[in-house]
Amino acid sequence: MNVERFDLAAIAAQPWKNGAGLTREIARGGPHGTDFDWRISLAEVERDAPFSAFPGIDRCIVLLRGAGMKLRSADGSIDHRLTDPLVPFHFSGDIPLDATLAGGASSDFNVMTRRSHLRSEVSCHREASTLPGALITLLLCAEGGWIVETDDGPQRLEPLQALLWREPLASVKAWPTVAATPSSILLVRLCHDQNP
Repeated sequence: MNVERFDLAAIAAQPWKNGAGLTREIARGGPHGTDFDWRISLAEVERDAPFSAFPGIDRCIVLLRGAGMKLRSADGSIDHRLTDPLVPFHFSGDIPLDATLAGGASSDFNVMTRRSHLRSEVSCHREASTLPGALITLLLCAEGGWIVETDDGPQRLEPLQALLWREPLASVKAWPTVAATPSSILLVRLCHDQNP
């Protein structure tokens, strides 16, 4: 089974139209052009800015670096402080949000899925374990170092390096390289909307 490897620092950054940040797209799937069924990216938010609405899309955002931000909709239906690192926050992309930085620039990890096609499950792991796979599976090293078992043998991940399987995967084994060092890895599982 083929696995793709990414070094997020090597992915070209695309500036936002409003000049408030940058996006590094890791991967996407679905129709060509501007449409997608799923999209995974890294955003660097440099100043307060609106978050565009994505009708029909469910989103998950995870703070990776920095003090984070407050996300609020005009009607108050969403009012969330994204200030705890590596804690996934799921919300509807239908609603435009205003992002207010908590204290300087921050970096966040983003997963988008088209509602009724796919759903995402995002979790953070800090110990060696066998992690459940899915229709599409991604592992992102957030801190420390990790070894991930693949069909091509063990692969080492450093911070902001990732592995992606675009084919169904039952499970994958991952373990920190140094047990005494704080180590975290993000697991993204994309599943059919009605199935685990």
